[in-house]
Amino acid sequence: MRGITVRNREAGITGLTLEDLPHPHAAENDVILRVHAAGFTRGELDWPATWTDRAGRDRTPSVPGHEVSGVVAELGFGTTGLTVGQRVFGLTDWTRDGSLAEYVAVEARNLAPLPADIDHTVAAALPISGLTAWQGLFDHARLSTGQTVLIDGAAGAVGSIAVQLAREAGARVIGAGRSGDRDTVLGLGAHAFLDLEADRPADVGQVDVVFDVIGGDVLDRSAALVRPGGVLVTIAQPPTVRPDDGRAVFFVVEPDRARLAELAQRVLDGRIRVRVGAVRSLEEAAQALASRERVPGRTVIRVAEDGGVR
Repeated sequence: MRGITVRNREAGITGLTLEDLPHPHAAENDVILRVHAAGFTRGELDWPATWTDRAGRDRTPSVPGHEVSGVVAELGFGTTGLTVGQRVFGLTDWTRDGSLAEYVAVEARNLAPLPADIDHTVAAALPISGLTAWQGLFDHARLSTGQTVLIDGAAGAVGSIAVQLAREAGARVIGAGRSGDRDTVLGLGAHAFLDLEADRPADVGQVDVVFDVIGGDVLDRSAALVRPGGVLVTIAQPPTVRPDDGRAVFFVVEPDRARLAELAQRVLDGRIRVRVGAVRSLEEAAQALASRERVPGRTVIRVAEDGGVR
């Protein structure tokens, strides 16, 4: 099979190459997926798990990509709940080869059934962004109806889904971003927009929850906006400035089959729009991922056309 590999940490994203690779082996409780579409997070080349396995041993050349949508091609010993030929999507394992390849081995528990009416390219853009938004808002911040939430980076992959989930939950949503993001964020359902290039953060007043995906100075300034008893949640970095009388949470997204299924249903019902900005082939993947061009939405790699197992 073919896949994108990275061998040299120092080369970073420019070191991605397309190579011929051995077919993956299905361990116990695994499935082998025929990959139809894959997602990639630029920051993953800085993650230790990209370069070493769970025992800390070097595992290069590594296949990156941790979001996948495809069709079950094989079942490992003891695998239940999925069938050969079934459409699924989800997260690949952090310390194993990922989804930027024609086939990938994945723990079955990290995958959820994919409805026939959702395209693989949309599904591949959903797992990390959707689960991160859900877990940040509801598992960690415990956002509830009537509360006010400020979402830093509201036009991005995670932020755009967070805006929609928070609005659906009955919260008042303030989206923060660059000046050019205003129409996008308001179009996603935010009640108000904070221009991080022109507005003063203090102008939004106090909020019950800040959900930050940017980090740095934006994260530090946002801490002061959390009202007593509120929560600051971030995925960017451990916060150095904390709310005076509230909680601060830094977290890393976790796989969750049940939540993936709920997110897929929301996409199917039109309650969530997933922003796919560009779709590229596997042959174009290295160039697309190394590009500095700002794309309004996720770049997804289409590996195979729909139509069953090949």
